[in-house]
Amino acid sequence: MKPYIAEFIGSALLLAIVAGSGYMGEILGSGNAAVALLGNSIATGVGLYVLIVLLGPISGAHLNPVVSLMFWRLGHLDFKKLVTYWACQFSGAMAGIYLTHLMFSLPILQTSTKPRTGLGIWVSELVSTLILLAVIRIGDKEAKERIPMLVACTVTAGYWFTSSTFFANPAVAVARSMTNTFVGIAPADVFGFVLAEILAGLIMLLIFCRNK
Repeated sequence: MKPYIAEFIGSALLLAIVAGSGYMGEILGSGNAAVALLGNSIATGVGLYVLIVLLGPISGAHLNPVVSLMFWRLGHLDFKKLVTYWACQFSGAMAGIYLTHLMFSLPILQTSTKPRTGLGIWVSELVSTLILLAVIRIGDKEAKERIPMLVACTVTAGYWFTSSTFFANPAVAVARSMTNTFVGIAPADVFGFVLAEILAGLIMLLIFCRNK
């Protein structure tokens, strides 16, 4: 059970870091979006580094359904473990959002009203997910010991050079629709994000992950 618990707790903590730092940045920055995004990106990158270093030896620290899909295709997971990882990642991500609301004394159940839609946003998510998966795939082959830093730096930079702010994770997209804070996404816009992320995952599977 250790890998599943690690994926659940890791996903929960990741979303708590994302949502909590976004909310804190917005409050301390008095609504200044640049300040909020700066705090949000730094906290997420640093938090990811810690999570991957600590949980990597236990579960691989996927914390992302498309990352698990890629490693399933490469033969690192069987199908049963893949599905269980997905369940842990989605449920953990939602738990992390609820935990954030509890920590900041916000209403536990929320729905985001923040629109994130349009061709540019969808292309951004496709590119973001492809970049993330490529960094992990190449890192796994060429620089395994540096993956935590590679992923952390990629995500931190991605916040700033993509219009979608680098979700690159279906569990994150779904969970963020459940918070009406700085990092939220309107539920109606989640489908476009998840579709772009899954498409990127399929591209990786079909073109770059042939040697199962």
